[in-house]
Amino acid sequence: MHTSNPVPPDAAASAPTASPVAAPVGPVDASRVPRFAGIATFARLPRLEDVPRADIAVVGVPFDSGVSYRPGARFGPAHVREASRLLRPYNPAQDVSPFATQQVADAGDLAVNPFDIDEAVADVEAGARALDDRADRLVVIGGDHTIALPLLRAVHAKHGPVAVLHFDAHLDTWDTYFGAPVTHGTPFRRASEEGLIDLTASMHVGTRGPLYGVEDLADDERLGFAIATSEDIEEHGVAAVIERIRARIGDAPLYISIDIDVLDPAHAPGTGTPEAGGLTSRELLRILRALADKRIVGADVVEVAPAYDHAQLTAVAASHVAYELISAMAPRG
Repeated sequence: MHTSNPVPPDAAASAPTASPVAAPVGPVDASRVPRFAGIATFARLPRLEDVPRADIAVVGVPFDSGVSYRPGARFGPAHVREASRLLRPYNPAQDVSPFATQQVADAGDLAVNPFDIDEAVADVEAGARALDDRADRLVVIGGDHTIALPLLRAVHAKHGPVAVLHFDAHLDTWDTYFGAPVTHGTPFRRASEEGLIDLTASMHVGTRGPLYGVEDLADDERLGFAIATSEDIEEHGVAAVIERIRARIGDAPLYISIDIDVLDPAHAPGTGTPEAGGLTSRELLRILRALADKRIVGADVVEVAPAYDHAQLTAVAASHVAYELISAMAPRG
């Protein structure tokens, strides 16, 4: 046997070795622990305190004091976590294993003041900023849509103005309710006024139903949003709307905010302000999958109100929406 230039034993012993990179800690194995057993973290993932650091932290914000109609979204995070027990580790639609290629962990819930909206908004922003030390990006489960404003403030501090892709039956760019400037119907007006969003790259998707007046649309355009309505999707098809969305976003850092009422009440009855004529779950998931190559810097899924849900229809939809967002954030190749 021929060998050439053997390395002396002492040299081999002193040669530097690369530190192994720890594999991400994934969900609890359903073949060992039944899905209905154990702690209900999102998708049965590890808690944030059980991993050194996370690429993505899933965090709940159980707050609904900003609602204008049905309350109850404060119970949304727990409801969505329960429904997420059935999620599996491989996503064939995106051809990715989102929990194997990045560390995803459940950061629990932020504790926010349920009686004072201004203090709650400050609590959410502070909580999101504090998680920056432990996680690169957040996927937030609400809670009502008020929380999008402090989350965008935290994202802006890190990335500057971001493209906002807002899925919702409503514009959420109204000025005030009963004189209150911060509610679940006003977050994107405040965000635009504060310079948090990219006025050339932001968009509403799935809006529909009655408005207070035609001036609502004029205000919305001035605030920096293009619109793809539910009717646009019906008339032109999902593929055409995806093309519009992608062209609008371009290369901007992207924040995705999803009010579950973007779905038709047949698909998501458990929400605070339902409107007829919405998207199907399949349409929403298809659009999200088309964004996997975009620079998604954060996301929220809000307005799940369990008291109005039936057979977990809304929670199942919301858990899959969060799963597709996490999958779209996963590294490819």
